[in-house]
Amino acid sequence: MSGRVGGTRERVLPPALRMPLGVAAGLAGLVVLALGLRYAGDGGPGRVDGWLVPSTADSVRPPWRYAALAVDFLGEPGGAAVLMVTALAGCLLLRRPRAAVFLLAATGLTVATTTLLKHLVGRTIHGAGNLSFPSGHTAFATTLALVAALLVAGRRGLGRTAGTLLVLGAGLAAGLAMGWAEVALGAHYASDALGGWCTALAVVHATAWLIDRAAERGAARPGTGSATRPESGTAGRSAARGVAGRSRRGRGV
Repeated sequence: MSGRVGGTRERVLPPALRMPLGVAAGLAGLVVLALGLRYAGDGGPGRVDGWLVPSTADSVRPPWRYAALAVDFLGEPGGAAVLMVTALAGCLLLRRPRAAVFLLAATGLTVATTTLLKHLVGRTIHGAGNLSFPSGHTAFATTLALVAALLVAGRRGLGRTAGTLLVLGAGLAAGLAMGWAEVALGAHYASDALGGWCTALAVVHATAWLIDRAAERGAARPGTGSATRPESGTAGRSAARGVAGRSRRGRGV
């Protein structure tokens, strides 16, 4: 019983959130597919992109430009490394090794997925060498927020409604902040930011489900863990008592 309780507490995708977040992840995947097909091989803004930001040049001035640069830095290698080290340290201090694995796997797969999609879609900004869809910065920031919110929801034991609102709200806040910075600095179109947000939502849910599934299969595999040792010890003691009993009967005791 204690093993099952501990396993439930260790899950990175709370059971109550599997269905609502799974639906959201499925819809997000469809959005990425639709946007990818729409902007495949494109080199300019769409109608909505042009309405939000008329040109691809920097659209903000100080002091908002400084804020955008600060947010953008968190998606650059240096800023991302600081965030990752801090988050991993938190997982280890809380003794959540599966959460640390989840964090590494989710961010790694998100970065790999956005990189692959950039080359498959081939949308560019500011020239042929600048692939833009989906936004990797937006996807990375959203992934960190989703992972943190999932861990908080599981640790607090939040129900379906509260947990779903927390996870999607945290992901939306991070995606909006980073997406605004990328669009404001002219690094991405608004549809690129939306694609990055949706990519993170789909990848994080799939990663969490796979990690929990793999851990549960490993725990249920026969002959693994400490569950087999008490049984072998009990069998050994029973056999010893049987031998002792036969010995006493043989001596006439």
